[in-house]
Order: sequence, then structure tokens, then C-alpha cells
Amino acid sequence: MNSISIHYAVGRMLAHDVTRIVPGQAKGPAFRKGHIIREQDIETLLDMGKAHIYVLEMSSDQVHEDAAAQRIATAAAGQGLTLSAPSEGRINLIAEHEGLLKVDVSALNKLNAIQDVAFATLHSNHRVIAGQPVAGTRVIPLLVPESKVAQAEMVCGENPPLLAVRPFQSLRVGMVTTGSEVFLGRIKDQFGPVVEKKIKDLGSRVVRQIYVSDVVDQTVEAIHTLIGEGVQMVLLTGGMSVDPDDRTPAAIRSAGAQVVSYGAPTFPGAMFMLAYLEDIPVLGLPGCVMYHQTSIFDLVVPRLLAGERLAREDITGLGHGGYCAGCVECRYPLCGYGKA
Repeated sequence: MNSISIHYAVGRMLAHDVTRIVPGQAKGPAFRKGHIIREQDIETLLDMGKAHIYVLEMSSDQVHEDAAAQRIATAAAGQGLTLSAPSEGRINLIAEHEGLLKVDVSALNKLNAIQDVAFATLHSNHRVIAGQPVAGTRVIPLLVPESKVAQAEMVCGENPPLLAVRPFQSLRVGMVTTGSEVFLGRIKDQFGPVVEKKIKDLGSRVVRQIYVSDVVDQTVEAIHTLIGEGVQMVLLTGGMSVDPDDRTPAAIRSAGAQVVSYGAPTFPGAMFMLAYLEDIPVLGLPGCVMYHQTSIFDLVVPRLLAGERLAREDITGLGHGGYCAGCVECRYPLCGYGKA
């Protein structure tokens, strides 16, 4: 760190914050550590009594924090992400559109194991909206060796991308509502409208809803009818518990679907079923989807709409974080539900 005349400081890097005090109004940094002094800064600094300034000497094998953050963020960013301008050495990664945030957690841990590199993200596999900051990165010191930045870039490039926002597909969804009480008109269907709204909020639409009684053959026929009409996802509501007259799981199997999982380690959502028929997702939705603002639906359906094909381990992996705290005011996804 060297002290030089302000008149020779253009293009040099400040070694410390320069504080401006406006009596009775404000006190704070006019220029922050690491700022590259410009010609237009000279008069301001002189007005602050700074005829001499302390500057840092940067060697050819060092990288300024702003440039380091820019390079690391660029290497990490995949589809659907844009970068903010650097601020105090940090760059944020921002979602360009609504979709599913995907984070390679293993690569993220490897990146953060590099001394002086910090990269933080929101949780993977959760819905984000356009304009939402989803991650941020910076290096800890003002100047960092070129070798560390290159190492960080290499980690990001080993299995890219480190993070991305996958857009939701707009699917034609079919719904089968089971239960003799609804089928016979004894009660009004309250489950269907809840699901239809959730699907619409994710950019897809329910093109047809078929009501059936608690009869396996009727449910099987409804599933096949919807698929024959070209739906790209089938949702079944009702009949998912272990009561003797709840036969939806049996009907899904009888329709020829390959069951991925019946049951999920989530509360609410334990009685959920995921299966595939002709590569079309077939979901048995438990009653909690109707009653709870957030449930297994919100953990699984966005991933399917982002084009993922889920395996059993994707469902069993929901257990860590799968217990909803039942907050008075639901703030999902800004909570721990469904996050390992």
C-alpha cells in the first residue's frame, strides 16, 4: 500500500474506503476499497480533503474482486440466468424467466472448498420467478491469485452448468376425480378447482376432467380416454388412502402404468403415487393437496413440468426437509419444506 498525490492516482486502486461526512445529513463511503480512481473523481476527493490517497499495487498474477466474481459467475451460469453488475465485490445471478432452479450441489461444494471463493444459491428443485436473484458469488480478499480464479472456472466447467433455470413446459393435463359422492352429485367437487388453479399458475392447463365412482374399471377407462385424447400428464384426485373403498392406486396399476413410488416421506403428502404410462406421468394426489397451501404437489409437479423424469430415489430423497412446519402464514418456497 502506497501513498501518492491524488493528481497521479487516476487508474490506481483505492486501498481503503473513503468516507464522506455531510453534517446533519449523512455519513458513509463516497468511494469503496478497490475502486479504480477516475479523472472525474479527483475534484470530489479534493473537496473531501484528500490531496493524497493510499493505493494498492496489483501484480500481473492477481485479479481484482470484481473481475474474479464476473469470471466465476459467468462460468457457473447456465440456461435462464443473467448477471448483475458487481457491487462491493459481489455479483448476483438472476432468473431471466420463471422456471425450476437446478443446482449441481456437488459441484457447488467443490467450488466453495477453494480457499477465498464464496458462492451461495437458493435451494435446488424449486420454482423461481423472472427477475428473482437466485445466487451470488464473490472472492473474499480484494485481490486474488489468477490461479484460484482459473481453478474455480475449471470446477464450474467440469460438469456444466453449476446452476440453471429450466423453463416450465406448457402441458395439456387431464384430471380424473374419483369418489361416488362427487360422481353421484351428492357433494360438490372441491379438489378439482384447487388442482386446476395450481396447474394454471405453473403455465399449463387442465383440458378435461372426468368424474368416476369408486370403481377400478371406470378409473382405468378414464385414464386411457384422457391419454387417447392427447394429454401429457394425468392427475387423479381422491381415493388415495388405505380405506378399503379407496381404489385409485389399484386403478393406476391396472391401467398399465409403471409405478415409481406409492408413498412419499413428506408431511403433508405421504399417500402420493407417481407412475408412468407410455412415458406420460400419472399422479395420484392425496387429499392434503386440497387442504394445504403447500404439499407434495409443489415438490414434484414443477419438476415434471420442467421436463424431468423422476425416479424412486427422487421421491425418497424428499424425506430430509419433507416435514412441513405448518406456519400460520405459509411462505413456501422461502422455508425448509422439501429442501435437503
